[in-house]
Amino acid sequence: MAAITQSIKRLLPTNLPPVLKPGSGNLYEVLSRTPSGGVGSEVHQTRWSHKNIDNCYWVVTRSVFKCEGKHGKAWGRLYWRGKEVSPREERIPGSLKYSWKEGRSIIGNKDLLLPSKKPLPQKSA
Repeated sequence: MAAITQSIKRLLPTNLPPVLKPGSGNLYEVLSRTPSGGVGSEVHQTRWSHKNIDNCYWVVTRSVFKCEGKHGKAWGRLYWRGKEVSPREERIPGSLKYSWKEGRSIIGNKDLLLPSKKPLPQKSA
């Protein structure tokens, strides 16, 4: 089995094309990497995590791709802070404008993202 894996790795290029690289991208690039076209996937805008907005995501219900998965249309349901906001599917806005990732928005290290609550030292004259 290991020999088969090594043979396949030798056939693949060392640098993957941008469409196959895991990580963030526009919504259609992220969804087109999945076998189902993203249907049933949870995706979020990366800026939500940077703004300390936790547990927010879209659940994709359908998608249509153009230009090899770089453009298209996607519909889904929005969950904001864990609660469903959209009662029915709607078109997902900002799909090309923002950077997207799979999964829910999470706040990484809260100590690094939140400003310090320590008082500033007083300067003595």
